[in-house]
Amino acid sequence: MTSERHPYLDHPAPLAFAHRGGAADGTENTTAAFRRAADAGYRYFETDVHASADGRLIAFHDATLDRVTDARGRLAELPWSEIRRARVAGREPLPLFEELLETFPEARWNVDVKAEAALGPLLELIRATGAWDRVCVGSFSEARVARAHRLAGPRLATSYGVRGVLGLRLRSYGIPAALRAGAVCAQVPESRNGIRVVDRRFVREAHARGLQVHVWTVNEPERMAALLDLGVDGIMTDHIETLRTVLSERGAWA
Repeated sequence: MTSERHPYLDHPAPLAFAHRGGAADGTENTTAAFRRAADAGYRYFETDVHASADGRLIAFHDATLDRVTDARGRLAELPWSEIRRARVAGREPLPLFEELLETFPEARWNVDVKAEAALGPLLELIRATGAWDRVCVGSFSEARVARAHRLAGPRLATSYGVRGVLGLRLRSYGIPAALRAGAVCAQVPESRNGIRVVDRRFVREAHARGLQVHVWTVNEPERMAALLDLGVDGIMTDHIETLRTVLSERGAWA
């Protein structure tokens, strides 16, 4: 159980996360997207990281360049010198995560580690920049975030992976389940495969364990409002203007 709030979470809740910088306009995970979110008042950003063939840490969601850029190929098989020539939506370059940390010194980052090869470079970057209070490491893989916590210790904020979320869901029903110590939040979809994940029982169990609940990826104002009524602590959205409006109307835009 988390005994005190990690500095990463030291901000009035509910937290508003710009998912991939605000992916609705097609320029996800680019400096331009994060700049637009920062100009809109966002201070929490969600991004993803992969490692290039030569170990550079790239803020990018997919394992390949194919879906959102004008280039092709797997990031893990290409050097940064080639990847840097790709353009998202035909115009925006892919950023290195170290560049994002430097460009947005006031921002806090939720980082989904998409590949095992990216974990070592990410932890080394956090150490080198002293960004312990600015980064929360997440992954679908519970083993990956557990390894991150084991390597970095309590200075590093981590969220639960799929196994941890399942354990928390079971606990909310009074069913015994193992939970990794040291996580600061559960970052979850509202539902998964038709099964509801986030309800009042789940939020109550998380809060009883000192964990925040951050929900992804929520783009409709009605769903945002319903989740906020349940007491969730953060929402990740592609539609940054919509979330800002919902929070502002509730007097909760910080």
